This record gives sequence, structure tokens and C-alpha cells, in this order.
Amino acid sequence: MKSRVPALLLALLLAPLMVTSGHAERIVTDQLGRTVTLPDTVSRAVVLQHQTLNLVVQMNATGKLAGILDQWKQQLGANYVRLAPELAKLPMPGGLTKLNIEALLQLKPDAVFVTNYAPAEMIGQIEKAGIPVIAISLLSAPPGEATKVSPVVADEQAAYESGFAEGVRLVGTVLDRKDEAEGLVAYAQAKRKLLAERLASVAPGQRVSAYMANPDLNTYGSGKYTGIMMNRAGAANVAAALQGFKQVTMEDVLKWNPAVIFVQERYPEVVEEIRRAPAWQPIEAVKAGRIYLMPEYAKAWGYPMPEAMVLGELWMAKKLYPDRFADIDMQAEADAYYRRFYRTGYDSFH
Repeated sequence: MKSRVPALLLALLLAPLMVTSGHAERIVTDQLGRTVTLPDTVSRAVVLQHQTLNLVVQMNATGKLAGILDQWKQQLGANYVRLAPELAKLPMPGGLTKLNIEALLQLKPDAVFVTNYAPAEMIGQIEKAGIPVIAISLLSAPPGEATKVSPVVADEQAAYESGFAEGVRLVGTVLDRKDEAEGLVAYAQAKRKLLAERLASVAPGQRVSAYMANPDLNTYGSGKYTGIMMNRAGAANVAAALQGFKQVTMEDVLKWNPAVIFVQERYPEVVEEIRRAPAWQPIEAVKAGRIYLMPEYAKAWGYPMPEAMVLGELWMAKKLYPDRFADIDMQAEADAYYRRFYRTGYDSFH
């Protein structure tokens, strides 16, 4: 008996280690509410969503990438590659809503990140191949809305606030970058307090009317982070009654007559078109010369990015209410953020 007891104790002590090393699995819940079983370590991830890819770069986890979405340059902007040159060498087995399963399988990924509106057939195809799929939306939405491109939620600000933190932490958990994820969330939450305090005394009727101009008269209404961004910056989005990303008419814009026009960094040609086209000249923003090409960090996308919350909302508020933010040096703010999360200084293109 004396000889067997130590042996049993040793076996019991080793059992958890054997199970951990042999089984090596963990379970997470993605932003569609799906339970996903993952390997204990994800060393090869394929990212088929540009928002997640942007987070991976900021978390300094590009060494774990096995493949990325095919439209990453278009979605992240022409200058983005300087922040992560390694992306240019990675295979591209699919996109936001499409997939080449053979190309994906060749990469032998441990996990695949997709957008919340990726087709169910696409997710199923990957899962049938035995590869875990994690859907990211950066928005907290009820089950019936979670898979939509433009979800409808009762409280958009609260849905994006909680969903952003949840999504960032999920990416950090999957890729073993929890500390980096917490850093991004904390930075965004802290900086937003300054914005709220400075704009607290702006009454709803005093808000500056603004329009987000995209190619072909497309704009953002509600159901997208862009609308939240404008709202938090103190703007009155003239297209707020629309749902999602919609095409409007020139008659609509003339009727709205915005005092300010914003254009995303990736569409500089839109600024020139507005400045020169006769149809735009009667609009207040054009007459006053208040057409602003947004800096790279503003990221007025459908989903929130940390730098958009930290820097983009502040930049927009400073354009709308320069007197209230006269002491804010956006170049210094951007440089501090980029040095921490992109590991390089911010080079202004505008």
C-alpha cells in the first residue's frame, strides 16, 4: 500500500497536465452568440474581415496570420500597408462574403475570423472542414438582428459601446493578446470622457448639421458606427432617418443643406468632385469651404475601431466646434496613439 499511494498521488497530480496537453481545447462565444471550440493556442489565423485585421495589427499579432481578406487594401486604405508591410505577402483565400475553400484548406488555419453578416453557407463550409469560425461584429445585437449588415437595436450607443469592448476582447482572447486588447478598450473609454465633457452643454438644436459623403451619393444613416461617431462628435447627421449605408439623390442633399461635409480618407476624389461640381455649389458646406477629408485614423466605418473612438471622434468634434477644442493638438494625440498601438509615429497625409 505504501508503494502504491505515492504512485496514485503522482498520477492524480499529472492527470490535469496530461488532459491539458492532450486535449488542448477551449470554448469561446462569438458575437453571433455561437459557441466555438478552439485549440488552446491559435498560431495560424485567417482573417476575412478588415475590422478584425486592423485590430490584429494593433495587437501586434500579425505573426499569427496565415491569410487575410482579398479587399484589405481597398478597405483599410492605400497607406495602411506601411503600418504592417507583412500583410502584402499573405495569401487571400476569400473576402467578407465569399470563400475559396480549397485555398483556405491549403493554409491549414487553426481558426477563421469572419464578419457577422458572412453567409451561413460560408460559415458552414468552413466548419464542415473542421475549422473553428469566430464571427466579429463589434456590436451587441439581438439574435434576429445580429447577422444583418445594418442591425436595428434599441439603443445604438449602448450597443456599440458594449459590443466594441466585447469584440476587441474576443480577438485578444483567441490570439492570446488579452493585455493588448484591454489596453485598446481602456484607451478608448478614457479618451471618450473628454469629448463628452466638452460637448455636454451643446443643446440638440445647436448641433452642427453634417453629411458623410461617399462615392455615388452613398451615405450613412442609422444602424452603423458612422452615425454614432457623428453624434458623439456633436454633429446632427442629416441622413439619420435612413437605415444603414444608402444611396441618396442630389435633391436629398440639397434639401438637407448640411453645414459641414465629411469624406472618408479612402475617397479623396469625392472631395474634389464636391468642390467642382455645379450641383453642389448651393450647399452651405460648399459655400463655406467646410468639406473635410478625414485623416486615416478617423475610420468612419460601419463598425467602430479603437482609433476612431479615441482620435476620430475628437478630430471631428474639433472641426465642428474649433473653439471648444482649441487646446487639442491632433497631431500629438495621433502620434501618441500610433506609437503605442502601431509602434510607429503618425505621418499626416492631410
